[in-house]
Amino acid sequence: MKLLPKDLLRKLQAQDPYHPTGPGRELRKDEELVLAKWFTPDANWTWYAVSASQDEESGDVQFFGLVDGLEVELGYFWLSELERVRGKLGLPVERDLYWEPITLDKLMEEKERAA
Repeated sequence: MKLLPKDLLRKLQAQDPYHPTGPGRELRKDEELVLAKWFTPDANWTWYAVSASQDEESGDVQFFGLVDGLEVELGYFWLSELERVRGKLGLPVERDLYWEPITLDKLMEEKERAA
């Protein structure tokens, strides 16, 4: 399974305020859609992406979003990191194929309630 299909990359880039196809401004949390979710099937880590930018030199993709691991935090993570991560049983990260986009503020509320 491909972690980042081209159509998903384009959607994520369209939410990057600095990308030519982006909104041209910082989005509020109630505007930012969480478009992708990745998880470790054999560990307790989940990554949610709001936007993406591709490094021209390396081709690697940097995401902005929410990471739920040791704690829940907003920040940046790389596609190459997701490709390298393995859980306790050595299983790779998978993309949630059934993920339904929600706003970042709603996801954060859900995570706070679950904590």
